[in-house]
Amino acid sequence: MRSIEELLAIKEKTEKEMAMREDKGAPSIIVHMGTCGIANGARDILNAVMEELKERNLTDIHVKQTGCPGLCHKEPLITVEMPGKKPFMYGELTPERVKRVIVQHIVNNQPVTDWLVNIENTEKRD
Repeated sequence: MRSIEELLAIKEKTEKEMAMREDKGAPSIIVHMGTCGIANGARDILNAVMEELKERNLTDIHVKQTGCPGLCHKEPLITVEMPGKKPFMYGELTPERVKRVIVQHIVNNQPVTDWLVNIENTEKRD
């Protein structure tokens, strides 16, 4: 570190990144990070979410991590929560698919039907 300006720039960058993790009644992206999710690429998905939000300067999106929702065969998974609307869970994601979900669902408010997980149809039947 060579100057106070450099330190302040690092502080500002860190504060912006941390703001994405604070709950403010804004849209949320929840990355499911159970062991099954991590084994199937959830860390790459989390990184892709953070990079895409940063690239688009979407600082009002809350990013959370949680465990496995019990749909291991659909991992990696994210859930998108828009204020006042039902949550949407997306499965079998890749970093490229995450970009589309962010653009289409978060930015344009149109859920991507291609990778939606229909929880009712994936429950075990006796």
